[in-house]
Amino acid sequence: MKIAVMQPTFNPWMGYFDLINSVDLFVFLDTVQLAKRSWQTRNRLKINDREHIISIPIKKEVGRDKTRLINAKIANRDWAQKSIKSIEMSYKKANYFNSVFSFVKDLLLDDATFLSTYNSGIIKRVCSAIGISTEFIYSSQLGKLSGSKDRLLFNICKKVEADTYVSPRGSLSYLAENNAGEYFLKENIALYYHNYEHPIYPQVGKIFLPYMGIVDLLLNVGIESAKEVIVSGHKDEIFYKDLRL
Repeated sequence: MKIAVMQPTFNPWMGYFDLINSVDLFVFLDTVQLAKRSWQTRNRLKINDREHIISIPIKKEVGRDKTRLINAKIANRDWAQKSIKSIEMSYKKANYFNSVFSFVKDLLLDDATFLSTYNSGIIKRVCSAIGISTEFIYSSQLGKLSGSKDRLLFNICKKVEADTYVSPRGSLSYLAENNAGEYFLKENIALYYHNYEHPIYPQVGKIFLPYMGIVDLLLNVGIESAKEVIVSGHKDEIFYKDLRL
């Protein structure tokens, strides 16, 4: 059982989807605190050849430092309507705009109340459309989970009986600092790091901007070719002992 664990990101970039495609089980980490200005509530689109951030407003029912992802509620849908209009204006000359725009519009207009459900719903619908068949589960479905950061990830691996954990490179610092690889191995769980090189694809506009949200890829290359482009950037995972810090 090969797994990855990530918070449900809004409109994630293509590397996120490659990580999903590279494992048997993908765990949405929805039990952690909602971070300010995080990728859970915002992401990038290309507007007029520049990076543009679209953000989801969250209801302020309690302080953000007390809000967990699973409990965070979306404040309104005005932002979605505005974002859809911006996408229409900026991507109308994209190669697959006519065939993909309605799909993108439906994604953003999903009526989910909770942020975690909304984000994970987009991710699962995109995976289904482009042909990624990885199984999904939420950390909130795994019962009580103790620990933080590396220990939390380790405990999730134990809960789902994983023998291999693939970590995003963004988790490198705290996993390395805490020598996580050693105690993962002691429990017969191999620790690898996701290794991805961002591919270049035909993109509307005069310059190519990497690390855009998945919506950019879909509108530019189409749904049928999206997975092929995504996996073209996949490299062999790096075993933690072979990683050069």
